Amino acid sequence: MTATAERPERAFPAPNGLTGVGVIVVGPGDRILLGLGHDGRWELPGGKVDPGESFEEAAVRELAEETSLRADAAGVRIVAVLVDGARGVTRVTAAAVLESATGTPRVTEPHKIARWEWFGTDGGVPQDLFAPSASALRAWRPDLDIPEAPAHCYPTAR
Repeated sequence: MTATAERPERAFPAPNGLTGVGVIVVGPGDRILLGLGHDGRWELPGGKVDPGESFEEAAVRELAEETSLRADAAGVRIVAVLVDGARGVTRVTAAAVLESATGTPRVTEPHKIARWEWFGTDGGVPQDLFAPSASALRAWRPDLDIPEAPAHCYPTAR
């Protein structure tokens, strides 16, 4: 039996998805860090995973770039992988939890975030959340009082 070559359009598909990470930074008193976007929605620190990067590496890089907080990739725990199709684009987001970061959060990308703020998980989390952030928070803590966001959630082994 002869092997057939893969169709060129399948071997090198056009990019049609995004891979990212949302970082749930857990601070003292079970508080989490959220940034207020200019559209009025709150979001976790995070962003796109660069080529060759692990979710953990992307989490600490994005955290440093967006908040100036420093952390070690070994301290990042991936609790779920989420898939959604907002605006017709497949988006894969890792929900990353980090319980140890150093520094004080500050706005380093003012064109994206107006301010960073700590929120208690005992009913203090804002309701107006960026959908991937809401999905990541629900994957981490299903008991949180936040709106559901449409996403397929694949929890990791704990």
